[in-house]
Amino acid sequence: MRCCFTAAVIFLIIGTAKQAFASPEDSLVTPAVQLPEVTITAAPVDRQMPMSSIIVSPLVIRRTVATDPWDLLRQTTGLEVHEQGQGPGFASDASLRGFSSDHSTDLALWIDGVPINEPVNGHAEGYNDFSLLMPQAVSSVDLIKGPTSALYGNFAMSGVVNVRTLEKMDGTDVWLSGGSFGRFEGTALSGYDHEGSSGVFGVRSIHDHGWRTNSDYSLEQGHARIVQNLSPSATLDGGVELYGADWNSPGSLTLAQFDQHQYDVAANPTDGGYKRRAQERISLRVSSGSSMFWRTTLYATQGRWQLFLTTPPEGGPGEGSGSQTEEEDRRFGLGATSAFTWVLPSSEITVGVESRYDHSDYENWLTTRRMRDSAQLLVSAKQQTGAFLVQSEETAGAARITLGVRYDLLSAQSNPMNAGSLHNTNGILSPKIGVMYLLEQTMSIYANVSRGFRSTDGMISDPTLPFITAWAYEAGTKIDAAKVSGSLSIFRMDVSNEQTFDPIMLISTSGGESRRQGVEAEAAIQCTNEIRLTTDWTFNDARYRTLITPNGDTLSGARVYNTAKYAGIVALDIVVGPLWEARLSSDLLGPYSPFDEPGVVLPSYALFSLTVGRTIGSAFLQVGIKNLADKAYPELRAGGFVNPGQPRSVYGTVKYSF
Repeated sequence: MRCCFTAAVIFLIIGTAKQAFASPEDSLVTPAVQLPEVTITAAPVDRQMPMSSIIVSPLVIRRTVATDPWDLLRQTTGLEVHEQGQGPGFASDASLRGFSSDHSTDLALWIDGVPINEPVNGHAEGYNDFSLLMPQAVSSVDLIKGPTSALYGNFAMSGVVNVRTLEKMDGTDVWLSGGSFGRFEGTALSGYDHEGSSGVFGVRSIHDHGWRTNSDYSLEQGHARIVQNLSPSATLDGGVELYGADWNSPGSLTLAQFDQHQYDVAANPTDGGYKRRAQERISLRVSSGSSMFWRTTLYATQGRWQLFLTTPPEGGPGEGSGSQTEEEDRRFGLGATSAFTWVLPSSEITVGVESRYDHSDYENWLTTRRMRDSAQLLVSAKQQTGAFLVQSEETAGAARITLGVRYDLLSAQSNPMNAGSLHNTNGILSPKIGVMYLLEQTMSIYANVSRGFRSTDGMISDPTLPFITAWAYEAGTKIDAAKVSGSLSIFRMDVSNEQTFDPIMLISTSGGESRRQGVEAEAAIQCTNEIRLTTDWTFNDARYRTLITPNGDTLSGARVYNTAKYAGIVALDIVVGPLWEARLSSDLLGPYSPFDEPGVVLPSYALFSLTVGRTIGSAFLQVGIKNLADKAYPELRAGGFVNPGQPRSVYGTVKYSF
């Protein structure tokens, strides 16, 4: 199937290229068509679609004092985030609509049309590496809530983070920043914008001594994107994202240590790790007049990481025994997406296909001070996926109807060392339907029903595990006026084959059912020409309907672990003339249910951040304060152990444009 699809893609590229590059004479009589910036999976979200979404602009990113991509999303979208705190390559938890999402696996991340989640990952299936994101190179970020779009498949069960990078810039920008706990960051971004050609190139380096003992890390990052017009109707777009990180890990604290603020404790001074990750992409975008668009993307990924982590002395054999565990993952992958979009007078139809191949070699060892004692799991695995999707948008008077369906076929093979090979193929159909009705020029109502899914943790050693699936229902209203925009919605998600994973003990429980239901609200108000207020909230009642742990504990009726009753942000952006700007924001997390502590609900808390910036000629100076009130709070808690949140931190940044 993968070979057939690749052949089809090559055939389509050759055929379209012949038409696009037919002759110079043809181009003289053919009017130039302004191609959309990107299409299909990389396209910006349309606010007039019947779904909930948040759009983050580069200006908001610039005004946010964040030390990593997870913190950036928490402060700009209201996403519930629980930082793991063990190093930049050790992915943190982003939770949307009550999905506990260990290592953000229930949330799909796409950068410029390329999926980032890692299949057949022995640590967490769908491991989501946000560290590949370079904030300075971002043109916009969309947070799509729920599995409402047929353009996204595996791991997009709770939603999608869709990132687009800059296509062009003129000149060079340099950032130098430093601050609390020995943090230093330097970034350079340079580009060109010529007629028919543009490019952006960036490098970034971070070194942080860490605010806890044994929590220092370094990260080096590179970014490149080149866009070349081949003809008035065809554009070639290529990009590279890569990074390397090395870190030491402080481990978790006991409740007593956390309560006494004993943050200078490291579980094991030899804990730590490294990660290397790269992806390359090339896309061909073709238009035929203003009625047909085609985009095909080919991509490749490579990655390797190794980590040593001492888990608290509880839980199952090996992991969770108090011993140090080594994990090593080496992987590579290839993929392609291709889709046609037809724009008709009252409708728009998209038909697409996807293909992906991932191979990983995973090792898990019990170790003592990084010396291997015994192997727990040595396995090689590969997964091939194919998908076919159709999505249509129909306008009929004041109504807008979206219909979508995708069929995903996953074929996985596991080859454990000294054991027999396992192979399985699973398919899943995901229908989507949404309706929006315009009540008046500035107000509309909408509703949608959709199905989402993701692969289950443990696929790397048992590919026969069934998908985790969810039926999602949503209804709401939107307002889009000159100075006020916002939405209010209710949602419900019914989950089958529920799975919960303890990120500290590293133990999973699956096979049950759950439901999430609640209310979401967001608003942006331009109070005056100088002041803008934004807010986003999710109020959630997430509960297991039926779930029994391996120890025999019944969680039926209990709150879903690692989720809060509500999460939200309130931000005030102030611009004074052309020179001064400031942002005061608050991240609020409601009562929170920690992992493996049934009946325990932690109190709510709020974190405040402040940035003030001033432009002086070609320079921009900014001072930012994170956790302004110096609140002591648990980023993550499980089984009586805590990863604490970072105390008050102050950072300064100088940006200079050449």
